[in-house]
Amino acid sequence: MQTEKSPLQTPQSPLPNSPWLKTWFEILHLKQLFRKGWLERGIAPAQCETVAEHTFGNAMLCLLLGQQQPELNLEKVLRMALIHDLGEVYVGDLTPQDNVQKAEKYPLEKAAMTQILRDLPGSQTLMENWEEYEAQETAEARFVKQIDRLEFALQAAHFDQSGLIEGKDLLLKVGTQISDTPEIAPFADVFSEGIL
Repeated sequence: MQTEKSPLQTPQSPLPNSPWLKTWFEILHLKQLFRKGWLERGIAPAQCETVAEHTFGNAMLCLLLGQQQPELNLEKVLRMALIHDLGEVYVGDLTPQDNVQKAEKYPLEKAAMTQILRDLPGSQTLMENWEEYEAQETAEARFVKQIDRLEFALQAAHFDQSGLIEGKDLLLKVGTQISDTPEIAPFADVFSEGIL
């Protein structure tokens, strides 16, 4: 299965001694990396969402819905939303079909995050935010995780309505996962009632 448009590429000519430029070219690979779960459901690569597109959707939902949550640190929420899948640059988009357990996935993604951010000034905050997201112990981390699920369900609804997949099972599953989160619980009702 083709899981990326093209392999990770770095510029052929030497880059100026710029850590952020090196990091940026690594991050750009998320535009090439397909969300593999959609491919596994039969979405053709030409129509498949990339990890970067998912990240954009996640960040936009966090911005739109997070503004209504004054108790959340919105800047931190947005950082988490933008970096939560950054390790996939090197690890790839793992799905349940890969049978990789969380205890195995975490060190792979942490090593990838370290590799991507290692030379970037100020990267300690980003790494701490990624760790916080992974730990799921703060309101911000839990909010971003629930928005991540919501974005996935909305993408499934879009593919379903476009006739590309049958996505009702995904909507029902996500509806049960987000029903306990007051900020987005109304979406759970929409999914369970089959409105989307």
